[in-house]
Amino acid sequence: MVKRIMHILFLSCLRASELIEKKLHFSISRREKYQLKMHKMMCNACRQYENHSYFIDKNLKHHHYIKPKEVDVEGLKKLINEKLPN
Repeated sequence: MVKRIMHILFLSCLRASELIEKKLHFSISRREKYQLKMHKMMCNACRQYENHSYFIDKNLKHHHYIKPKEVDVEGLKKLINEKLPN
């Protein structure tokens, strides 16, 4: 009985991150909301992960999608290699 209650109340960080991503694009159940809230109360890493996920999602929505064929892959590789420390 205690094991079942612990399973309901406490999530792993992996499951919490799944719920955070799911919450960005879909609705989550009351149980999932409660579980996520309880987990974030104890886990600073997941709170930060949620903040970063929302920030990234918000900013990506404001930019136009670039089709992969329009990206200069070789130019990007060169630029990345120039920026990397030797």
